[in-house]
Amino acid sequence: MATINQTAPETFAEAAEVLASASADGRSVRIRGAGTKLGWGRATGTPAVELRTSALTEILEHNAGDHTAVLQAGVPLAAAQHTFAGAGQRVALDPPLGADQAATIGGILATADSGPLRHRFGAPRDLVLGVTVALSDGTLAKSGSKVIKNVAGYDLAKLFAGAFGTLGLILSVSVRLHPLPDGHTTALGATSDANALAAAALALARAPLEFEALDVAWHGGRGGLLARCAGPEHARRGRRAAKLLDDLALVDVDMTDADEALWERQRAGQRSTHGAVVRVAHKPSALAGVLRATDAAGGTLVGRAGLGTSYVEIAPESVAEFRRAVGPAPSVLLDAPDALRAESDPWGTVEAPALALMRSVKRRFDPTTTCNPGLFVGGI
Repeated sequence: MATINQTAPETFAEAAEVLASASADGRSVRIRGAGTKLGWGRATGTPAVELRTSALTEILEHNAGDHTAVLQAGVPLAAAQHTFAGAGQRVALDPPLGADQAATIGGILATADSGPLRHRFGAPRDLVLGVTVALSDGTLAKSGSKVIKNVAGYDLAKLFAGAFGTLGLILSVSVRLHPLPDGHTTALGATSDANALAAAALALARAPLEFEALDVAWHGGRGGLLARCAGPEHARRGRRAAKLLDDLALVDVDMTDADEALWERQRAGQRSTHGAVVRVAHKPSALAGVLRATDAAGGTLVGRAGLGTSYVEIAPESVAEFRRAVGPAPSVLLDAPDALRAESDPWGTVEAPALALMRSVKRRFDPTTTCNPGLFVGGI
């Protein structure tokens, strides 16, 4: 078995040197944060070097007055949230954080991972003001700003968001912060009618209630909606949401401010330790069809009801048929056994013009194909 050279640079310059040396020698580099999503993407061969961000764990700046912060890539999101909470602030990101809440800000940005808060605050790329990155030729590049009103450099930050480390190594991230809400209320209702649930989801998404999160859950022919109101008058808005759910003929309508377990269950549904998870990007109006496909596959679904993003946990042997059933909606295989990742493309079919553009970007940033080769769409 090939030996992997593991390294954890302590400075940006050291990290850039690791990439430059590997590139010059024709060695491949696997970029790794805490490893909570190490199984995502295409199955690849053993890399020559594993470059970890585990030594890059400083919060470089916390500008509470400006609601911004600069974090090194290896900072665990949970640790950052604890620090920001002391000033009544947070990064409005809440993806599943994995074992010991280890997921890092760099890994979350690189994989574009998110949770229920995406409904209100957007994806990681929407909260990033700038990045510092190391490229495979040893270049240290910086874009963006820690000042919210300065939009210069946004493109580079967004380009690295969701690129799975195939363009280079994210070293630090400048993020926008939001105030912690002073309270929250969740309204919820259930139904066994997929069409009714989809219609209710659309109705709530259009309601002027400023939900912090609007999620769907479904299993075994039954499911429900969860609508979380946070901040000013959250209880009053929660009551309005509950009334709307009742008017829409959902059953078991309720509301609660002790809702943390509900939302933790939603986040947990985005991962699987024994099966497979497929993320489907569909039109919100197509939710009913995805629910029926989930039932046909014997699966469990959680997702963002207003955005059309669903995470479906199913048995590995059902993945291919499920992805055909939800097509032409794009789907990505996330958690899965190694054998399944080796025999099927997690990314699915990509239109030729889009793939050509992505390959062009890869050549521009990593012409020696040093960084995470083969992991991304089309074997990039």
